[in-house]
Amino acid sequence: MENERFNLSLRRFLKEVGISSQQEIERVVREADLAGKGKLRVKMVLTAEGTDLRHQVDGEIDLG
Repeated sequence: MENERFNLSLRRFLKEVGISSQQEIERVVREADLAGKGKLRVKMVLTAEGTDLRHQVDGEIDLG
Protein backbone atom coordinates (compact mmCIF):
# COMPACT_ATOMS: atom_id res chain seq x y z
CA MET A 1 0.00 0.00 0.00
CA GLU A 2 1.53 3.31 -1.10
CA ASN A 3 -0.05 5.30 1.73
CA GLU A 4 1.59 3.02 4.28
CA ARG A 5 5.00 3.47 2.65
CA PHE A 6 4.52 7.24 2.70
CA ASN A 7 3.49 7.24 6.37
CA LEU A 8 6.48 5.09 7.39
CA SER A 9 8.87 7.32 5.48
CA LEU A 10 7.33 10.47 6.95
CA ARG A 11 7.50 9.10 10.50
CA ARG A 12 11.13 8.07 9.98
CA PHE A 13 11.97 11.60 8.84
CA LEU A 14 10.11 13.24 11.74
CA LYS A 15 11.83 10.93 14.24
CA GLU A 16 15.23 11.93 12.81
CA VAL A 17 14.27 15.62 13.02
CA GLY A 18 13.13 15.24 16.62
CA ILE A 19 16.17 13.32 17.83
CA SER A 20 18.76 15.44 16.02
CA SER A 21 17.05 18.69 17.07
CA GLN A 22 17.02 17.63 20.72
CA GLN A 23 20.71 16.75 20.53
CA GLU A 24 21.59 20.11 19.00
CA ILE A 25 19.55 22.06 21.56
CA GLU A 26 21.17 20.11 24.41
CA ARG A 27 24.61 20.79 22.89
CA VAL A 28 24.09 24.54 22.58
CA VAL A 29 22.64 24.79 26.10
CA ARG A 30 25.65 22.90 27.47
CA GLU A 31 28.28 24.79 25.45
CA ALA A 32 26.78 28.21 26.20
CA ASP A 33 26.23 27.26 29.86
CA LEU A 34 22.56 28.21 29.64
CA ALA A 35 21.12 25.63 32.06
CA GLY A 36 18.98 27.32 34.70
CA LYS A 37 19.05 30.66 32.88
CA GLY A 38 15.46 31.39 31.92
CA LYS A 39 14.05 30.36 28.58
CA LEU A 40 15.47 29.61 25.17
CA ARG A 41 13.41 30.96 22.28
CA VAL A 42 13.44 28.51 19.38
CA LYS A 43 12.08 28.38 15.85
CA MET A 44 11.73 25.44 13.48
CA VAL A 45 11.11 26.08 9.80
CA LEU A 46 10.09 23.24 7.50
CA THR A 47 10.44 23.57 3.74
CA ALA A 48 10.22 21.05 0.93
CA GLU A 49 12.30 21.50 -2.18
CA GLY A 50 10.21 22.10 -5.30
CA THR A 51 7.08 23.06 -3.34
CA ASP A 52 5.67 26.15 -1.66
CA LEU A 53 5.76 24.44 1.76
CA ARG A 54 6.93 26.73 4.53
CA HIS A 55 5.75 25.75 8.00
CA GLN A 56 7.14 27.62 11.01
CA VAL A 57 6.81 26.64 14.65
CA ASP A 58 7.96 29.07 17.35
CA GLY A 59 8.40 28.14 20.97
CA GLU A 60 10.23 28.49 24.22
CA ILE A 61 12.18 25.90 26.15
CA ASP A 62 12.39 26.37 29.91
CA LEU A 63 16.03 26.00 30.92
CA GLY A 64 15.13 25.18 34.52
